[in-house]
Amino acid sequence: MKPLQRPAHRAPAILLFALSLAGLAGCATVANPNPRDPWEGFNRGSYRFNEGLDRVLLKPVATLYRDKVPPLVRTGVSNFFGNLGDGWSAVNSLLQLHLQDFEENLARFQLNTMFGVFGIFDVASEFNIERHSEDFGQTLGRWGMPPGPYLVLPFLGPSTVRDAAALPVDYHFDLAGQIGNNTGRDLVWGLKFVDKRANLLRVGNVLDEAALDKYSFTRDAYLQHRRAEIYDRDDNRDVPPPLPDESAEPSSAAPSSAAPARQPASAPAR
Repeated sequence: MKPLQRPAHRAPAILLFALSLAGLAGCATVANPNPRDPWEGFNRGSYRFNEGLDRVLLKPVATLYRDKVPPLVRTGVSNFFGNLGDGWSAVNSLLQLHLQDFEENLARFQLNTMFGVFGIFDVASEFNIERHSEDFGQTLGRWGMPPGPYLVLPFLGPSTVRDAAALPVDYHFDLAGQIGNNTGRDLVWGLKFVDKRANLLRVGNVLDEAALDKYSFTRDAYLQHRRAEIYDRDDNRDVPPPLPDESAEPSSAAPSSAAPARQPASAPAR
């Protein structure tokens, strides 16, 4: 049996391109920026790009996938990718010294892989074994690395400087990248992306109706969600105070002088 091979030594071209563009973010500014979003000019442009890509390509493909693929098959696909994620979540739980989460994530991965046909069936949930989704950005935050400014990555969507720096590590250890040859990996990544976007179709419709300035709403919701993921338990450590406006509800106010943009469903919040 041929052993699993590491994915290519370089990150996907899309990831490198997105990170390169993000490095130019400091050149694009707006007057009186939000303290958490000093690169708002760049971010709004990236947001509009992602929304245009989603409108003409990603959402139609995801809608076709949802409408044509039977629900049972779609559930199996989502379970399969969720099971692969449990393996990396277990590693990050261990790195964060969250030992109970590590045990539960590892138990989920082992049980679903062995008895759930490589995770197609979510056997672990039937035994009430909880899933704890963790990534390397959360691990960095657990050990005190600040998030840095908010960042909207082309193709990849909402992030922060810390989370963007963690993306190559998450990619390298994503088990989906260990499957087959280059063509096989591309197909797996494509299916994973379409499945994730299809699961967010309803959320995107709600956002379209809820927010006047979808960019601000998405930014505030993402930052609050990531903060909650990192400080979601008593770690016997000091929790840094939020930056200005971080404790406020996600904004639904009218847009600022920069043009508003729709939710970039091409890259859901991590």
